[in-house]
Amino acid sequence: MSIELEHKQGLIAGDGCLPVKMAQYAKENGFEVVCVSLAKDNLSQLKKYCSKVYSCHPGEINKIEKIMTDEEIKQVTFLGKVHKRVLLQIHKFDERAVELLKTVTRLNDDEVMLLIVKEFEKHGISVLDQTIFIKNLMIPAGVLGKYKPTKEQMEDVNYGFWLAKEMGKIDVGQSVVIKDKMAMAVEAIEGTDVCIKRGAKLAKKDAVVVKVAKPKQDKRFDIPAVGLRTLKTMKRYKANLLAVEANETIIVNQEEVIKYADDHKIVLMAV
Repeated sequence: MSIELEHKQGLIAGDGCLPVKMAQYAKENGFEVVCVSLAKDNLSQLKKYCSKVYSCHPGEINKIEKIMTDEEIKQVTFLGKVHKRVLLQIHKFDERAVELLKTVTRLNDDEVMLLIVKEFEKHGISVLDQTIFIKNLMIPAGVLGKYKPTKEQMEDVNYGFWLAKEMGKIDVGQSVVIKDKMAMAVEAIEGTDVCIKRGAKLAKKDAVVVKVAKPKQDKRFDIPAVGLRTLKTMKRYKANLLAVEANETIIVNQEEVIKYADDHKIVLMAV
């Protein structure tokens, strides 16, 4: 279903390159982007492409909605990493955010994000599919670098893909680390990179990392993404294959990531 895009777009930005890429592509295609930044690492980059950048804590719901209303934003995109640990910083949340969190049965990703989406919709703000402005970063099936998986590695990939999908059904995480058809680590609140560190250290070497979309992925939030930091973590802890789900995963700075994988003999593939 196609959607008519407003000239003025809102961006709720976590850390990383993805929010910057969205702002860049939107600006290049004639859109104005107003950003609410929830992180600090990419502020200077966001300011290059956004007409305005406001800084907020993720728990400042009233402040964020007021910015969107004052700026007359009707459509907004959520992009970038906001670590789940912010849910443990309840003292930084405004009163309304605290009351909203009390209404959910579990503080997992989907329930929290759906709550936020509904609050935005009450104020006439639609939350868009995360990929609308960055579809060119989605990865088709195939081996992306020059190194191909062995038969044994593919057995680990297939097991990891199944396991990650099962974990996704209950909204625990999107990534797993496998070695010799054994689960070394399953991603939870710590995030992908720490999951890789934990699992690869247990495996000692040659671990396989698999990252997938949830079976009922809501594309308004939490599209799986990997980048150079993921590969660097793998190299440091001697994991040597990364498999992502084809046509459902974003790879940021693809050429740089593929070159890094080739330079360090890491198999990079989409399945």
